[in-house]
Amino acid sequence: MIMSVAKVVELIGSSSKSFDDATNQIISRANKTLRNLTGLEIISQKIKINSNKSLEYRVKAKVLFIIEDGQKK
Repeated sequence: MIMSVAKVVELIGSSSKSFDDATNQIISRANKTLRNLTGLEIISQKIKINSNKSLEYRVKAKVLFIIEDGQKK
């Protein structure tokens, strides 16, 4: 029986374009340092209005990945 253990990390992404782009920023960054990504849960979405009235879309998400057991197969 194969068993696996997963870990969850919370990440925040931001974009001046959209919530979708902010979410893609999270996935892109997580893929650079984490292996075996299996899921993402959006916790919150917020918009920051800057002093020049530009918008910053922020997404807070939980990223799930499987922890490798270190054994070669």
